[in-house]
Amino acid sequence: MPTSGYQGLSRADLAVLVPELLLCGHLIDRSGMAHSIAAFGRDGMAEVAIEEWQLASPVYTRRMQRALGFTGDSVETIFKGLQLDIGAPPQFMDFRFRVDDHDHGEFWLDHCGALADVEPMGEDFVVSMCHDIEDPTFDATALATNPHAQVRPIHRPPRQPADRHPVCAWTVVISDSHVPPPVPANAALVAESVAAGVELADVDTSSEGMSDYAGPLLSDLRFPDFSHSALVRMAEEVCLQQHLLTLGFMIAVRSRTDAAAAADIGRKQFTGIAGLTSERIRDSLRLGEDTRSLAQVLRLHPALNPLSYTGVEITETPDAVRLRVPADTGAQRDGAWPAMLTPEHPAPLEAMVRGVNPRFTPRVLTASPEGFTVEITLGEKIFREASEVAITRFSTGADFAFTDRGIPLPLTVV
Repeated sequence: MPTSGYQGLSRADLAVLVPELLLCGHLIDRSGMAHSIAAFGRDGMAEVAIEEWQLASPVYTRRMQRALGFTGDSVETIFKGLQLDIGAPPQFMDFRFRVDDHDHGEFWLDHCGALADVEPMGEDFVVSMCHDIEDPTFDATALATNPHAQVRPIHRPPRQPADRHPVCAWTVVISDSHVPPPVPANAALVAESVAAGVELADVDTSSEGMSDYAGPLLSDLRFPDFSHSALVRMAEEVCLQQHLLTLGFMIAVRSRTDAAAAADIGRKQFTGIAGLTSERIRDSLRLGEDTRSLAQVLRLHPALNPLSYTGVEITETPDAVRLRVPADTGAQRDGAWPAMLTPEHPAPLEAMVRGVNPRFTPRVLTASPEGFTVEITLGEKIFREASEVAITRFSTGADFAFTDRGIPLPLTVV
């Protein structure tokens, strides 16, 4: 069995795919929060969002720091982490940074895709996102680097005037006088998950390109500058970010409803993001709509990676693709996305394959206590897009296009 779904990609394709994975990770909440609002109301949705990010972001932030060799306790380290965080996908959430010294800095957003999504919904939703949710979750991300870091607004939406630019600005200050907030009650459930401790292949420092991010903070990350090995590791870490966020999401949801309703919300969240992610992977790598393209999309889909966590196997026949989902893996033990793929609940997989071509149909071939196998074939019937995918498509991120910004600048202390 291959050890990585990404190893076979070219360096150039990996450089295209990594920011796509970061953006799709961000769009998870465009799917999940819609169903949280329906179940718990706007205030309940905000509580779910706060808890999921508080539980997940410290875990995956430290993982990425270790993977790319930029561990430390400075403001600069915090900013580097944000550049590789599904909470801040490049360009869509256009973070700009200034570092004053080890303990002081500022960031602001020249463009905020999340705000573009929420502003049409009214001021109450803007306040919920930019005040209620951001205050504790920005701090949770910063605290992963330094327990005495605080993120505080200079200004933020609702925008006054309505076209205020940048849309928001924040200070980051590290001080021994800052008392760290209490550890969230359910933090250990994510911190001690299988996903949190998954071991991935070390970056090969001998390959061409940047093998780490130990150098200066850059104004933008230009992914083609990184080595093939570093990009593979980034891609797999971003997949784990998505799984960890989903674990946090499900913990928050289960604490507010019964098991059956929580499972239903989880599958709807998964369905919405699964289909849109397949579509964006297909388009970003200029793939087609045939079975070979489907097999490639499935090999790269974050819900099915990293392979050391999910154990998923994908094989091709002349006119079909087969997907094997084993029952005894880290993802199954955690209750992550692969655990939501069952013969009885095909919606997430149907959305995933129909994001490549709406004529694909999965059919269960075998099922046993060891797992199940699905065969996916191309038929004549064109299936309507799942409502969960249509809800996720509400985000401006669904059609967002990345641009080449040229050579990034190092951000030295001012």
